[in-house]
Amino acid sequence: MSRRALLVEDDASIATVITAALEDEAFTVHRCDSISCRDRMLGENEYDVMLTDVMLTDGDGIASLDEVRETCPDMPVIILSAQNTLDTAVRASDNGAFEYFPKPFDLDELVRAACQAADATLGGGEAAPDAPDGLPLIGRSQAMQDVYRMITRVLRNDLTVLILGESGTGKELVAEAIHQLGSRKDAPFVAVNTAAIPRELIEAELFGHEKGAFTGAISRNIGKFEQAQGGTLFLDEIGDMPPEAQTRLLRALQAGRIRRVGGSEEVAIDVRIIAATNRDLAPMIVDGSFREDLYYRLNVVPIHLPPLREREGDVPPLAMHFLRRAAADGLPAHTLSKEAANLLSVQPWRGNVRELRNFIYRAALLSREDEIDGGTVRQLLADRPAAEVPMPAAEDFGCAVTAWLAGSDFAPGALYHAALAEFEKPLFRHALRETGGNQLRAAQLLGINRNTLRKRLDDLQIDPENFSQRG
Repeated sequence: MSRRALLVEDDASIATVITAALEDEAFTVHRCDSISCRDRMLGENEYDVMLTDVMLTDGDGIASLDEVRETCPDMPVIILSAQNTLDTAVRASDNGAFEYFPKPFDLDELVRAACQAADATLGGGEAAPDAPDGLPLIGRSQAMQDVYRMITRVLRNDLTVLILGESGTGKELVAEAIHQLGSRKDAPFVAVNTAAIPRELIEAELFGHEKGAFTGAISRNIGKFEQAQGGTLFLDEIGDMPPEAQTRLLRALQAGRIRRVGGSEEVAIDVRIIAATNRDLAPMIVDGSFREDLYYRLNVVPIHLPPLREREGDVPPLAMHFLRRAAADGLPAHTLSKEAANLLSVQPWRGNVRELRNFIYRAALLSREDEIDGGTVRQLLADRPAAEVPMPAAEDFGCAVTAWLAGSDFAPGALYHAALAEFEKPLFRHALRETGGNQLRAAQLLGINRNTLRKRLDDLQIDPENFSQRG
């Protein structure tokens, strides 16, 4: 059966590329570049899917979707947008979009989504329910766009989520976003850092205890599971949970019931579980320090939170956000010079967003000028204690690659290029950082041709100017 698509896009070059790709999949594509033209074509024709940009010549493609729903209530809509924020992703989800693609997008993924949407229409698929509003995260990098898309995909269900990422990347913020934007937002969000609880107390902390269960238990205590009833329980640093607690946690997740320490009655629980870890669980499973069956129970939907060094272009807006937060917290108000922003952008930030936040607060406190300039940033960077970060052993690097592959889902034929890009990004950034953005010297350091370097930088969307040491 022939598929029919309406493409609403005011960029002629993008529209041409998408049209050609859809026609290769036997779509009949009608194109228009405005809301008024869209409404006219929807009134004259029936479509299996609509792909629409957000910022059109005569209005907002998302805000006007109510009019589309009146005419075509069952037609799936795919949103395309250069407004690459979580706000746009959530607005798309809130308005029942079948899928959301930030620009630049993967054309193969877009075509695949259009085929799925059209087939759902032809097969009588259901429209997606609404999702609520919220803006808990900052960043427009492609890495963060992938995070936003994963967040919007888990808002309408209670699937268990495992957030993976280095310390300081904002794993709890992602967990809070899933809770605040999801159907459980009016119920409690309870966070517990399993690494911060003494191992002899962790079961009582999670499951509660009865009076007299152990020395010092002078009254009944309600644990984190019961405190989160109806809402979300966030288990941070799950990789540090002792084995005996892992066993009991697994039993609770499987049965949907808990028993307080020292108690005889079981309590039914209704909570969404979101776990997080900065550790590589794969070798821990091999050496027996983390239960494999618990890993698979938690790793239903993995979300990989990228380190700040892989979030190209996100440092300046984050820095400005923290300057505003610092001013709201009573520190002097400041702006940030372009040179200062560039210097911040090329730092490794091994402590990630948390380290950047602390640095900006320190700059806001110590800077005597209204604008924080490059000189101030250089001085503060020079005053930082040198971070002692040991290089991982080769076998650890191999385990990290194995874990990344195991936790990722690739379309047929995409694995090699995805893995290559994942490895090349930090490699090229390191070379540019070491050479101050000089592409010739970076190519020599890498041992590749300069033209090859330029092409790969374009493909990976890495701007050498961000690594320039010029003011």
